[in-house]
Order: sequence, then C-alpha cells, then structure tokens
Amino acid sequence: MTQQTPLYQQHLELHGQMVDFAGWQLPARYQGVMEEHHAVRQAAGIFDVSHMTIVDISGADAAAFLRRLVANNIDKLTTPGKALYTCMLNEEGGILDDLIVYYFAEGDYRIVVNAATRAQDLIWIHQQAAGFEVDIAERAELALLAVQGPRAEQQLCQQMSEQADAIRSLKPFNALRDGETTIARTGYTGEDGFEIMLPAAAAVALWQGLIEAGVTPCGLGARDTLRLEAGMCLYGQDMDTSVSPLECGLGWTVAWEPQDRNFIGRDALEVQKSQGVTRQLVGLVIDQRTVMRSGYKVFVAGSEAGEITSGTFSPSLEKPIGMARVSSTVEAHCEVEIRGKRLPARVVKPVFVRRGKIQPGIA
Repeated sequence: MTQQTPLYQQHLELHGQMVDFAGWQLPARYQGVMEEHHAVRQAAGIFDVSHMTIVDISGADAAAFLRRLVANNIDKLTTPGKALYTCMLNEEGGILDDLIVYYFAEGDYRIVVNAATRAQDLIWIHQQAAGFEVDIAERAELALLAVQGPRAEQQLCQQMSEQADAIRSLKPFNALRDGETTIARTGYTGEDGFEIMLPAAAAVALWQGLIEAGVTPCGLGARDTLRLEAGMCLYGQDMDTSVSPLECGLGWTVAWEPQDRNFIGRDALEVQKSQGVTRQLVGLVIDQRTVMRSGYKVFVAGSEAGEITSGTFSPSLEKPIGMARVSSTVEAHCEVEIRGKRLPARVVKPVFVRRGKIQPGIA
C-alpha cells in the first residue's frame, strides 16, 4: 500500500500526475517537465519531498556514533546549524545511502536519508548504535518542502517574514531551527534554495502561500533533470552497495583524517585507494537529438567500457546528457549504444549546469 504525504490533496487539486515512488504517491509532473525545469533555473519552484526520512540522533555518544557511522567527519560541524553531506557505507566500502547530517548542539544531530532506503537504513543505524549511548528518533510527523531557484530566497522570505532576516543570512549548507521548523540552505537542483522541515499543517499553509505567490509546483520529472544537469548522484542508479565513493565521484566526501577514526568501510576504501580504482563516473554529452537511458552500454574502440547510470534530454543544453560508470582508462570520447546504433559521445566532468550557467566545455 502506497503512502501519501500531507500535501497529497494539494497535488490532486493542481492536477499532478501521481505515480508510485519508493512506496509514496508523488507527482511526476504538473504542467510538464520542461516548464517546471526552466521555472527552477530562471525563477523558483517548489517540491514536496516529504517522502524523505528525517531522523534525530541525540545523546551523550551521538558524536562518537556518527564518527563511526559515516565516511565524512562530523567533527567539521562546530557551528550550530552547520550541515555535512556524506555517505553511509557497509564494511566492504559499498554505499548504503547518501545523506545530510545537521548539527544543532552538543549531542543533538539530525540526518535526512532517502525514501527508497528508509527501511534498510533504519535497521542498519540501530544495529550500529549498539554500545553507544544514543537516542534514535524518526520524525515521521514532519513534512519536507524544497524551494529552489534564483528567486527562492525572495519568495520564502515573503512567506516566512518573521524569519526573513535569518533566512537571508543563511550560508549554503547551514540551517536555522525555530521550534519544530528547520530551514536549511540546501537542495538537489544545482540552484540556490532551501529545504524546510516543518509540521504537516504548517507545510500545507506554506505550500499554498508559495503557489499563490507564483512559485511553480514541480514534480519528480523536473527534480531528476535538474539534479542530473547539476551532476548530483541518484541512489540506486549512480551509486549503490556495489559502488564505493571513490568510484562515483564522491571521494571528496571521505575524510581520511584523523587516521585513527575507524569509520565503517574505511579498511576496504584504503585498500581500494592504494590499489587504484578501475572504474570512474563521468559525464557524457551527445551532440544530436536522442536520449540516453540508464543501462545503455558504453563502448571505446569497439569494446564495451561501461554503461549509463543516469540519462536524460537536458532542457538547459537542449542535448542528451548522462552519467556513466566506465573504465578508469576512458578519456575524451566514447560511443553509446542506443536502439542498436552506436552514437559518438563526448566525455566531460559530470557537472553540466551550475547556478543556471552551462559549465565550460559542456555546450
């Protein structure tokens, strides 16, 4: 049985095309993916991401537990509200999930994990907490909205006028907490924006206020094209337990220092690092009208070299783009097999658009 977010009725009233996503009824689109995509790049869009799982971790050993649980070092979090992107690994160095950790005070943290991995994540987190003095509380009563785009700050400040000054002062990857409401300057689109965690009734009111102010409601389709243009990995496609952070462009999220921090998966990653990775995640651009899809094969000099992990037709570039996991020897050019034909593709850094601007060497 699929679940509904607190905004389910609002999606129906806006004629959202509802689909099952990770066990949740969510809108794939409203007006259309192109229109919603461009609204975020040019103005502001709002997403219902209440299917994401919010978990509070507190207690005397909360910091020690998180030092062990995730690959990045939460000791970097010294200012209340600071956030950190990281991966949670298994002992083999495979990625169980990617997530954000928020620090509010000593012994007071919050993590947000993916909906598709919720069940396995919660089991794993509770298992690893054995021996630590921590409390783990899922906050299922909270909704989560994402307001994204160059006009996101202006629109959010108008709706949340009492917090407007604090919102404007928020730096990227920082959050402010006001009672049960948390506003973070984070997102999954490559644009400036905010993710707001708040009680369900308040979320409905904020959603309606933003829609009435002209913010465009956006669905899963635009969320995917935006994150792919921004080069952001999607769990289950660009990464999973068969892939380490070193193989999907997330090596920067692994904190090797201090050397005595024995995070889960460290030993396996150190072996892989010393031996050298054999696979890499790259960006691909095809300079003709088609679409790359997950699972399409990539070839170099006639030999199979990997496959597409994520692909789409980029609304910003007006070209097909994708991310592919390929041999570490692949450099500037390759071919992608699409419907029986091998089409030439350019290998680029897997960040195509940032802050509305096409990156150098992509167009």
